[in-house]
Amino acid sequence: MQPRQLRWETLAALRTSGKGRLSYCRHWLQDEDILEGCMSPLVLSPYSGWVLDRMVGQSAQEITPSRSSTPKESAPLANRSSSLEKVTPASRRGSSPLSSAEPSETKGNDDLSLLETDQEVFPAVLPSKVAEVEGCIRMYEEMHRLKGKEGLRQRQEQQEQMVRAVYDLASEQLKRFDELKELKQHQEFQDLQEVMEKSSKEAQGQQEKLKEEHRHRAKVLNLKLREAEQQRQRQEELERLRKEEGQERLRRLYSIQEEVLQLNQQIDPNYRYKDLPRIDLSAYSNRGNQICGLVSGLIRTTSERGFPTQVDVANTERALQEMRGLISSMQQEIAAAVEEKRRKDEEEERQKKKELLKKEQMKAQTPAPAQQSGGKQQKEGLQVKAEESTMQWYQQLQDAAEQCIASFSGISNCKDNNEVKKIKTDLQKAATIPVSQISRIAGSQLREIFDKINNLLSGKSVQSGGRTVSVTQHPQGLDFVYYKLAEKFVNQGEEEVASHRDAAFPIAVVASGIWEIHPRVGDLFLAHLHKKCPYSVPFYPALKEGTSMEEYQRMLGYQVKDSKMEEQDHFLKRMSGMIRLYAAIIQLRWPYGNKQGTHPHGLNYGWRWLAQMLNMEPLADVTATLLFDFLEVCGNALMKQYQVQFWKMMLLIREDYFPRIEAITSSGQMGSLMRFKQFLEECLQQKEIPLPKGTLQSSFWRT
Repeated sequence: MQPRQLRWETLAALRTSGKGRLSYCRHWLQDEDILEGCMSPLVLSPYSGWVLDRMVGQSAQEITPSRSSTPKESAPLANRSSSLEKVTPASRRGSSPLSSAEPSETKGNDDLSLLETDQEVFPAVLPSKVAEVEGCIRMYEEMHRLKGKEGLRQRQEQQEQMVRAVYDLASEQLKRFDELKELKQHQEFQDLQEVMEKSSKEAQGQQEKLKEEHRHRAKVLNLKLREAEQQRQRQEELERLRKEEGQERLRRLYSIQEEVLQLNQQIDPNYRYKDLPRIDLSAYSNRGNQICGLVSGLIRTTSERGFPTQVDVANTERALQEMRGLISSMQQEIAAAVEEKRRKDEEEERQKKKELLKKEQMKAQTPAPAQQSGGKQQKEGLQVKAEESTMQWYQQLQDAAEQCIASFSGISNCKDNNEVKKIKTDLQKAATIPVSQISRIAGSQLREIFDKINNLLSGKSVQSGGRTVSVTQHPQGLDFVYYKLAEKFVNQGEEEVASHRDAAFPIAVVASGIWEIHPRVGDLFLAHLHKKCPYSVPFYPALKEGTSMEEYQRMLGYQVKDSKMEEQDHFLKRMSGMIRLYAAIIQLRWPYGNKQGTHPHGLNYGWRWLAQMLNMEPLADVTATLLFDFLEVCGNALMKQYQVQFWKMMLLIREDYFPRIEAITSSGQMGSLMRFKQFLEECLQQKEIPLPKGTLQSSFWRT
């Protein structure tokens, strides 16, 4: 039983060691790699049996001398050695202690009891043996680890040698590949160089051909250029001669026009021969204006076309001869009329002397009538009629308007001529429609309207209603457009400004610009304005004998339809609109016009109008309304222009003239008077006339 106990002791020692739970195999170096053997779980070496035999033998020799053993004790040791000898061959046959321990554990409790008895018999020997066995195992494992490490190092060296060999082989192959690639590139470069040399030779040949063709073409072009230069010189010479002839003819036309205008000025039907009996120079004046218009139209047309032809010169010379004949006939008629007037004057002088003698005889026989007391006397310093110079100016404007009407009689009386009627309609639309389109929307739109009107009056073609219209289409077209345009401006003041007071300024600035470029439009505008609003002169028409009440009401500015006069409010509204337009025109100028020139009808005319209004007796409801509208629109401009003198006039109005208006105003007409009074008091209190509502600011022209 002792060998069996020794075996179980050995197994117990192995089980208590750190490697006790590992599996060992004696043949681990035969079939597996060294590195794999090191990484795999540890197993018991096949030489473990031999190691155990030696360890047991040495331990037995050490124990025997140290103990006083009995024969009974020696027997177990012998049995134990014999058991070890039995175990050794078993282990040499390949059975490990662990594998032999597993079946022995299944045999029952006998073996366990034996192991316990063995432990009791050798209480001090077993631990040292276990430690010795474990130490030997660890030494063997360390030796085996060192061998594995050495084998791993050798294997790594083999791998490095193999890698170096592969690297050298790859380097050589790469060199061969680079050499082959370089060879191919060299061949391709040579091929490309050959192609480029061949292309260069072909290009040089082509260039030589092109140079030859260019030289040939240059020769041809030089010949053509010389011919063209000669032709141009000939054309320039012809053009120079034509221009010289044209300029000479144009100078001739201008001299003829100047002479015609000078002759036309000799026809003065206004006042010079007004008192001649049975003489009417209007026909001469109309024909003279027609001849002037014809000559002006010819010059304008030829200027647009270039230079006048000989036919144009011949036509103007015929017009000049006709004008000379007209002047000669007029002078003969005037001479006859002057002689007849002289005889009549002498006869009238004799008649007057006779009547004067009769009146003196009657006065001597009849006593003088007593003067009536308590009658209203005319207030000193004020007048009922306008000044003589003002009336002459008024009459000149009206006569000029009548002459203008007579000058386009051919267009006015065109009932049977459809072509002229069509021209008349187109010209009237072209003159009036742009004025109707004036508004405060944008400055650019206002400028377009101004340019359209100016182009029409300058003889250029404009578009109207999808048609091309020009005043040159008819010899009397320009006078007709002048008259209709001025009339339309006044109508806008009468209608548009009367309804919308802000509209006075855009209409006024366009009218002022046209007036500055075309003064005749301004004269006709004033004629229309004075006729519709005599208070703009200022002028109070008097009732003459033989004048009907309906006609007299029209002279005062009232509209009469079917023998019914318009209402006073409507009448004042129209007068207010026209005065506002006039007050806006005298202070505004077209911003894109000539800044150096003066206003054709500036603030000095407004100052004169205001002074003459204050020198005349006021009219109930009318004077207060017009003075308020006039000062509200252009009071600020007059204040800046006349400064101290203006404020003196304002004080005069409040202290002297306003009580006169108040004295003649009835209770039903106090609205306009109180509005005017409030305006005066506010302005005098603040020492400032505010800018009128609707004034065009500088920003408006950038829209």
